[in-house]
Amino acid sequence: MIILAIDTCLETCGVAVCDGARTLASASEPMVRGHQERLAPLAEAVMAEAGLSFSELGRIAVTVGPGSFTGLRVGLAFAKGLALALDIPCVGVGTLAALAESAAGPPDETAGFVAACVDAHRGQVYLQVFIDARPAMAPDVLPVEIAAARLAELWTGGPALIVGSGAPLLDGVLRAARLEPGRLPDPVAVARLGLAAPLVPPRPLYLRAPDAKPPIR
Repeated sequence: MIILAIDTCLETCGVAVCDGARTLASASEPMVRGHQERLAPLAEAVMAEAGLSFSELGRIAVTVGPGSFTGLRVGLAFAKGLALALDIPCVGVGTLAALAESAAGPPDETAGFVAACVDAHRGQVYLQVFIDARPAMAPDVLPVEIAAARLAELWTGGPALIVGSGAPLLDGVLRAARLEPGRLPDPVAVARLGLAAPLVPPRPLYLRAPDAKPPIR
């Protein structure tokens, strides 16, 4: 099955097209803002590089959060609109799952303890732990000290990887854990997870209210 994967939830705009496990084309551009203007041209460029038309797609996968409120809405709107126009399924992939998958690699190469941790600011992190590629907890937003306690509770010893912008906030919690703070979701990992995702329409995953508040009238 040919799948188009989209990620706009964190500080990148990423698109990949895969035919099953085979990557046909992929591109990611770092950005904090501007996803709305860049996503469609990037998707067109990736499809052109793969030598495919959009009508050849069988499924679309998109990250649904947690992450930037604006970014995830841009990705969701584009993915759902394109899927509707093509009459194909659109599925959601958690940002933290995509982050862990990006660091750990395909399932046949994945083992051990991987914590996806994104700095949510205000003394909090978005956290999800995976053990041998299986989620050991649901994605959550936690104060840093509670996240540290959760890691220590779930860790069973052995190699550990903490990946994402929140990793430095948990440095030293697990003995000899490896940190990858600069890692961002790879759209190819989003495609892998999207191929296995249930055919359920994607919905945004908001773990806390937005920082921006409407003006009081």
